[in-house]
Amino acid sequence: MGLITAFPYFSFMNFKTLLYGIFLSTALSACFSVNRPEEKLDTLPLDQIKLPDGFEISIFAEGVENARSMVRGDEGTLFVGSRGAGKVYAIKDTDGDFKAEEVIVLAEGLNTPNGVAYKDGNLYVAEIDKIWRYDDIENNLSAPNKTLLDDQFPDDAWHGWKYIAFGPDDKLYVPVGAPCNVCEKEDERYATIMRMNIDGSEKEVFAQGVRNSVGFDWHPENKELWFTNNGRDMLGDDVPHDELNHAPRKGMHFGFPYCHEGTLPDPRFGKKRECNEFTAPAQRLLPHTAALGMKFYTGSQFPEDFKHDILIAEHGSWNRTQPQGYRISRVKLEGDRAVSYEAFAEGWLGESKAWGRPVDIIQLPDGSLLVSDDFADVIYRISYRAV
Repeated sequence: MGLITAFPYFSFMNFKTLLYGIFLSTALSACFSVNRPEEKLDTLPLDQIKLPDGFEISIFAEGVENARSMVRGDEGTLFVGSRGAGKVYAIKDTDGDFKAEEVIVLAEGLNTPNGVAYKDGNLYVAEIDKIWRYDDIENNLSAPNKTLLDDQFPDDAWHGWKYIAFGPDDKLYVPVGAPCNVCEKEDERYATIMRMNIDGSEKEVFAQGVRNSVGFDWHPENKELWFTNNGRDMLGDDVPHDELNHAPRKGMHFGFPYCHEGTLPDPRFGKKRECNEFTAPAQRLLPHTAALGMKFYTGSQFPEDFKHDILIAEHGSWNRTQPQGYRISRVKLEGDRAVSYEAFAEGWLGESKAWGRPVDIIQLPDGSLLVSDDFADVIYRISYRAV
């Protein structure tokens, strides 16, 4: 942490010193280890999770190694991607008691299969550079049949893992993160959210200037896209902020690499463009919290004032002097304007160490939520009982 404090900004074009090389190697390694517990807990202390009155949290599924993005099939099967584990899971709650009876490994040995999507009976899985389709998946869990849909995405590991989802236009939305902390690339696919037809055709850039989005959803009424975005590193503990963004139409630019959090010019690239050329965040989130999966709440189980609020899984900082995040936050909207941002569920971060890291959120038909945790290897259920 001393290096980060002493040298808040490093140019990626300057490799003249050995110190910088050591720093870069350490920082990349730390991205996957800093602020994590030394060992996982045998029993998860769910009583440490603070929720509003009337809410409770329980374990829906255990033993889901590195559980990341989630999607639910028509027959109730929960499909879960992973990152480091290289696996895709099918999870079954056959008796409807909100406790999974089966965790099936559908695929393994994949290259960071973070993203999963479902449509018309088929499961779609995103590796770093490929999209696969598993046909009629819920009838073929024991012997899935997959077809390669697309293998033309960049293969960069840095920010290469993907969150994917089908939009209200029936197109598959696929982000391509920046292959760096901060850089400018000629290939227009980098730092974007792309979309394509269900058969892989007509691939195009939908939104630009998006450093690394690993979660998005569409407003339930006007069907406009909202997404989280992770801010750059190495400018200090408190800048830039992560972002919640609103993209009502194709062709919008959200600033990266020239401008961060709407008003902060990049030390290297900021002289090339003005911040007022770009779309500012709808809501600045806490800095370095790694905001990932997000969902609009559309159910009827939670209190009425949760209707159409945005819930965000904040995975947690990796290089901040004082860790923050490791929680689920809530953003309330009035029309297209964010009017509040606060914690909804927190407690995964203890005395500077975390025992869990929320990744993604989905809503069950009864209005409760499932939350994946890629460190504790579980899926939680958050429900509400009137008090």
